[in-house]
Amino acid sequence: MIEVDVAGALFAAAGLATLAAALLPKVLGRAPISMPMVFLAAGMAGFALIPDLPSPDPMDHPAVTLHLTEVCVIVSLMGAGLALNRPIGWGTWSSTWRLLAITMPLSMLAVGLLGSFALGLGAASAVLLAAALAPTDPVLATEVQVSEPVADPDHADDEARFALTSEAGLNDGLAFPFTYAAIAISLAGVAPGGWLARWALVDVGWRLAVGVGVGLAVGWLLGRLFFSALSERLALTEKSEGFVALAATFIAYGVAELAAGYGFVAVFVCAVTIRRAEREHGYHSVLHTFVEQIERVLTVAVIVLLGGAVSRGLLADIGWPEVAVALAVLLVIRPVAGWLGLSPGKTGPGERAVIAFFGVRGVGSLFYVAYALEHGDFPGADRLWAVVALVVVGSIVIHGVTATPLMAALDRRRARASSRRGSDTATTPA
Repeated sequence: MIEVDVAGALFAAAGLATLAAALLPKVLGRAPISMPMVFLAAGMAGFALIPDLPSPDPMDHPAVTLHLTEVCVIVSLMGAGLALNRPIGWGTWSSTWRLLAITMPLSMLAVGLLGSFALGLGAASAVLLAAALAPTDPVLATEVQVSEPVADPDHADDEARFALTSEAGLNDGLAFPFTYAAIAISLAGVAPGGWLARWALVDVGWRLAVGVGVGLAVGWLLGRLFFSALSERLALTEKSEGFVALAATFIAYGVAELAAGYGFVAVFVCAVTIRRAEREHGYHSVLHTFVEQIERVLTVAVIVLLGGAVSRGLLADIGWPEVAVALAVLLVIRPVAGWLGLSPGKTGPGERAVIAFFGVRGVGSLFYVAYALEHGDFPGADRLWAVVALVVVGSIVIHGVTATPLMAALDRRRARASSRRGSDTATTPA
């Protein structure tokens, strides 16, 4: 039997995975297959065929799981914020506010009740399941999100892609208060007297305010730096120094965390603020392109390891109740809550259906489970991991297969409507 050099195999696999991450988006084209689907399958196959590879089970490596998913999410949040071309406002972001204020709470309530009654989870675990599955994911949803910053306002984001991108950018941070609630319940019990006041004042009020404030401040300062006379003298933008986007990401996240705020919120707000500083400058594309490349590499690592964990038995104890809950989350709860949240609104039926359906669950959900288990006391942690991983895997497959054809159909429908409006205008007398 040939012995496998594990270190060599890992280096070779890392190189092949990185090359594939660069080529696959172009190779797959408009095929109904997403890059995460390919790497999920690759991870499952690789860890099944090479038994000498170390276990990728997240429960065996909690610190690695926590920090790898953490970095992946914050980098993707910076990319999402830089890609948005629409100025922030109550009217211009109305779909986003509806998704955050109506769809997200409805989804959490439904998931929490399912966790309690269908899976028999305790209060803390049910709240954690609801919190972990609340955020849509900016990491795995690139096929249905805004692709890049553009200078021309006439080519601004369509409503579906904009809503999904902005929602994912903000609800990753807004799920954190409920994760803290789950942790508090796991340590202090269900009775609110032991945790509710501190949770409302600190975990909701203070941490959210700090996250928004730090994001605005860091974004404003960096925007002044990037688009200033000093920047011109240093030729910062001309030299295409895209890696400073990582500096913005880590500064915003680090300062917010040091001040006991939500770093996820700070990073996204920082990115949107930088984008707002000089909306038509080409340097935004440089920053976004660099962040997108780093995000892609990190995503490959996370998804390959998730596939490996699945092949090594992460879902071994899954039964029909867990499968039913996962399908309900993806095919019933999110679509219904999304439709209700957007009705009535500026979206037409087609866009509303697409936005409601594509509630992609992904790396953010994995992070929240890892974070809560690190800081709380949750019995049956292996079952929580299995349920959340099953939902993420199901999302990768279901949304990966449907994203390209559904978004293409929506684009064709929008183009036909635009063409009809143009024809009507052309034939109308002045």
